[in-house]
Amino acid sequence: MFADRTVRFRDPAHAASELPPFPAYLSPPRESGPAPATFPVRVRFADKDGLRHAWIKTDPGTTLYGTGEIAGPLARNGRVTVCWNTDQFDYTDRSRSLYQSHPFVLGVRRDGSAFGVICETTYWCRIDLRRGILFSARGPSPAVTVIDRASPQELVRALSDLTGRMPMPPRWALGYHQCRWSYEPAARVREIAEGFRSRRIPCDAIWLDIDYMHGFRCFTFDHEKFHDPAGLNSDLKSQGFHTVYMIDPGIKVDHGYAVYDAGRAGSDGVSHFVQDARGHEHHGSVWPGPCAFPDYTSAAVRRWWAGLWPEFLRAGADGIWNDMNEPAIFDGPGKSMPVTCRHHADPDLGGPGDHRRYHNIYGMQMVRATREGMAAARPSRRLFILTRSNFLGGQRYAATWTGDNRSNWAHLRWSIPMALNLSLSGQPMVGPDIGGFVGDATPELFARFMGIGSLLPFARGHSIKGSRDHEPWSFGPECEHACRLALRRRYRLMPYLYTVCCNAALTGEPIVRPVFWADTANPGLRTIDHAFLLGPDVIVVASVDPARAEPGPSPIPGWREFECADPDDDGVGGIGRARAHEQLPRLFLRPGAVIPLAPAAEHTGAMDLSRLTLVAAIEGDRAAIGSLRTDDGESLDHIHGAYFNAELSVSRGPQGPIGHVVALHEEYRARVGIAAVAAVDADGSVTIATA
Repeated sequence: MFADRTVRFRDPAHAASELPPFPAYLSPPRESGPAPATFPVRVRFADKDGLRHAWIKTDPGTTLYGTGEIAGPLARNGRVTVCWNTDQFDYTDRSRSLYQSHPFVLGVRRDGSAFGVICETTYWCRIDLRRGILFSARGPSPAVTVIDRASPQELVRALSDLTGRMPMPPRWALGYHQCRWSYEPAARVREIAEGFRSRRIPCDAIWLDIDYMHGFRCFTFDHEKFHDPAGLNSDLKSQGFHTVYMIDPGIKVDHGYAVYDAGRAGSDGVSHFVQDARGHEHHGSVWPGPCAFPDYTSAAVRRWWAGLWPEFLRAGADGIWNDMNEPAIFDGPGKSMPVTCRHHADPDLGGPGDHRRYHNIYGMQMVRATREGMAAARPSRRLFILTRSNFLGGQRYAATWTGDNRSNWAHLRWSIPMALNLSLSGQPMVGPDIGGFVGDATPELFARFMGIGSLLPFARGHSIKGSRDHEPWSFGPECEHACRLALRRRYRLMPYLYTVCCNAALTGEPIVRPVFWADTANPGLRTIDHAFLLGPDVIVVASVDPARAEPGPSPIPGWREFECADPDDDGVGGIGRARAHEQLPRLFLRPGAVIPLAPAAEHTGAMDLSRLTLVAAIEGDRAAIGSLRTDDGESLDHIHGAYFNAELSVSRGPQGPIGHVVALHEEYRARVGIAAVAAVDADGSVTIATA
């Protein structure tokens, strides 16, 4: 045992062997004694067929979740997942391995108590949930850590104590992002920006895929298509846009290319690139042709990688996108590098070893290196990094998305449970490619994707080269209208979303949660995956059926429907009961809760907290209660106490609802004020009082 109700189990046949480091953990856990005899979970071990097996019996009525990034239903009972990071283009629910590995299972018992199981291996590992929980791993016999808690909420917080929490992102990262493979040249990027602003569709970021580079060489710009990146970034910032640029791990083998030459030279006579089994620089084909791959398991390599960022960032990029980092290699076995390749890993990761051991954490160590480099270049700013490949605990370094999905109804349906299971596996900042990456969306499908994706933590539209245009206005005026309303919802909800995001960074509790989070002992809520909780107080109910636009009612009786996509320009008040558009999900407010809404804005930089609308579901004579937390949205000063935290309350008054903001901590002097108060009653009526 190394913590209260947290026990690490070992196979007795291998108990004398030293456990290797497990990079999912924030720091190596300290064992404090034997497991108590009353501990409710036990692990059985066996070696068979060349694999190390660990089995946990589950009681009847136990529902299983987690296993990280995998398509399919929310409940994972009866499913098999393989932890082996794979470039799984156009995946389906039959794809057992995707881009990330989370050797973790969360179990919720019949009574609502919970347990979590971590298999401490970075090697290939199968998670079989057909009869209990069975981990089968290659490599050394792994330890298995079991966390037992009274509720899944406590369980996920305990998981974050072990694996770390996401750093608070900049506020703009919670806005809407628009991406395509690829927007080129610079004039096209400006055209996209003008398209959002002229149509008054909210957007905070435009992304640059690989075609901004000079011949796909990382840390370069195409001299013709993007001859003045600093000027482009400056122009976009003046309109309230931020930019995110892709950097892949594949470094073009090209003598005379400074990044390759420096990596080949290495330090102290050791190359910075991964070597093959014979000790030669490993080459594999990616976008530029033959590439070498930095060995991010080495601190010396991460320091070199970090040193590449200051010059690149001087052009004004705000965020970085690390893609293809499974690593994806076109001509390699399994679309990756041979498992016999060698890594010069440092002792804190386990020391030198082959790719069998380090494949699953390659992407995690890449974003670790990227974060270290960006932090050194911008020590006083919050960072935004997105990664495709990651490992359990990788939320410490980067946000993620659900990879190369398809523009179809199945992927729309999977987008909710994929975001939820990644959230339950410790990664709160997640979302799908809105509209679907592969193929062509229809207007109806795109509007539904936007309705759901605009209410998930990371909201980005993205599409493949060769597909039809996938901007909100590309599908006709009706779809454009639905998308504008969906994004106005997100931006009006931003004060609430930002508060929930702060809580995730502080406690590890997810931003989006399964509906059963509100009533863990109700078995009827355990498998709902067309709806989700946004924070503790809002249920989002979507329709993922192409034959039916109308979402169902709240899965929890008594929650009160409201709508906040006010068509009025100022966005004050404007709370209704009917949905703003038939393609959008329904929103329900928890009885007794208050949430803060901002006026409508075209980007987060224009958000005005001095004219809040408080939306409340008052119960009887008791005041409804909520909270608001804000800060400058950009710096790290919040870590040192520069934030504003307040309790919100709404009570009934003789002339209508009355709202109050009581500051609890206000070292950051926010201009917070109430412009309107809306009470959503149990009968569906809405009463609005302006301040």
